Amino acid sequence: MSRAARLIAFVALGRPHFLAGGVALYSSGAAGALYLGYPLDHEAFLWGLACALAIQWMTHYSNDYFDQAADAANLTPTLWSGGSRVLQRGVLAPIVALGAALAFVLVAMVSALVLALRLRAGPLTLPLVGVSLALAWAYSAPPFRLHSRGLGELAAGVVVGLCAPLAGSYFQARLLEPLTLLSAAPLFLLAFTMILAVHFPDAAGDASVGKRTLVVRLGGAHAARLHNAVLMAAYLVLVPLAALGLPASIVVATAAPAPLAAVQLWRLHRGAWRDPRRYTGIAFRAAFILGLTAACQLAGYLLSA
Repeated sequence: MSRAARLIAFVALGRPHFLAGGVALYSSGAAGALYLGYPLDHEAFLWGLACALAIQWMTHYSNDYFDQAADAANLTPTLWSGGSRVLQRGVLAPIVALGAALAFVLVAMVSALVLALRLRAGPLTLPLVGVSLALAWAYSAPPFRLHSRGLGELAAGVVVGLCAPLAGSYFQARLLEPLTLLSAAPLFLLAFTMILAVHFPDAAGDASVGKRTLVVRLGGAHAARLHNAVLMAAYLVLVPLAALGLPASIVVATAAPAPLAAVQLWRLHRGAWRDPRRYTGIAFRAAFILGLTAACQLAGYLLSA
């Protein structure tokens, strides 16, 4: 195999199509700080973005390494679930995935140290990055393997929906702004539903190797009801959030993808989780709704600043 082919396989192993969502989530937090009147610290923004993307990439590479058995047993993978399939095709050795994951851990740690020690981004910089790294690694890595304990969806919601926008805001403001917590609440719920949704196509393979995600533990019907309940909560929570001070422009921006969410909710209610022909749509819509919501919040903050 040529070097170019191996490089392409290595990039595919990291599932780069998910990175746009990470950029939007992190940037939405930074935009919230700008809305509050903090000047843009370009250097802190870029180092923080490097840290956030390193954690996300580390998660992708480590998941493919530690979930080799589950991914091999998965007969219904999609572009958005079931891993990259690079290791299953034998294109690259598994150690490459582990090495890349550890390299990105180092990138995240170096970025965090630059933020904390040189840029003085605030005393919570290292704890915030540390929690994100620990949960992201423990998601699939032993001994914790959170995704097999029914805790993976919650951990992913915290890392993706909460920590990413909180980091974007904190590295600009140097403190935790209540507004960021308010706007991150629906993102946390959408991140939870995203991980739950991408586990539907993986359920049979996961169950066969003991990877007990919530979909496996609850069964498809109950997991679909949980998904729909949390998805509805992501929009219903906007009412109390508005009362607590979330600006009307951000409420509207967060609610903008609701029609797409309604399609997702209706199709799962009608049993799309049973149909392998619908798996790609279920997984894609879940990821797209989260990324689009973060992008809408980003636009809302920038237009209102």
